[in-house]
Amino acid sequence: MARTTGSDGEKTEAAVRQAAVSLIARYGYEAMSMRQLAAEVGVQAAALYRYFPTKEDLLFTLMREHMEGLREAWEQARPVGADPAEQLAAYVRNHIAFHIERRHATHVSNMELRSLSPDRLTQILRMRTAYEKELRSILRDGAEAGAFSIDDTGLTAMALIQMMTGVIVWFRPGERLSITEVTATYLSMTMRLVGATTTGEERHVHEHAQLRA
Repeated sequence: MARTTGSDGEKTEAAVRQAAVSLIARYGYEAMSMRQLAAEVGVQAAALYRYFPTKEDLLFTLMREHMEGLREAWEQARPVGADPAEQLAAYVRNHIAFHIERRHATHVSNMELRSLSPDRLTQILRMRTAYEKELRSILRDGAEAGAFSIDDTGLTAMALIQMMTGVIVWFRPGERLSITEVTATYLSMTMRLVGATTTGEERHVHEHAQLRA
């Protein structure tokens, strides 16, 4: 990474966050030291504490910003006035795209919850619950409208979140399937899980991906 010594504070703080995500994803929160982080960014270790008084402050900031970004991305992607199937499709596309683009941040957010103090853990979990509530609402509306066939809305939402977020574990750009094809396949599985149908466009992409398998 290019050295940021001499940059303004805002740029340095951004560089610290970026480097921290990469290092924590690679080594784990406990194994990463602030001295190691400072060396990665190119500043003195003492300078880090101007931005993050404690190591946990840094971790909490990374997790909070990840969830804030996810909620903001969904607010922008949410189709106004769409039916439940269209809302669900938009949710799936946005969730997969957001997490693939932020693979390391997602890994940190999922694996390092244990490293937060109880109060901060509660704050992050509340943000997660609010985001997942959006999915449960879509599923509930679809079931009430007869568009979905769901036995347990909460369990279905949990299964979908786990399935979609799990893409980051195995997906690698440039391999057999593109992001578009992966998303279409996951959307097809999602619609089958809720007893709905995919759109013609999504079905075409999914079928094309199967031919390439």
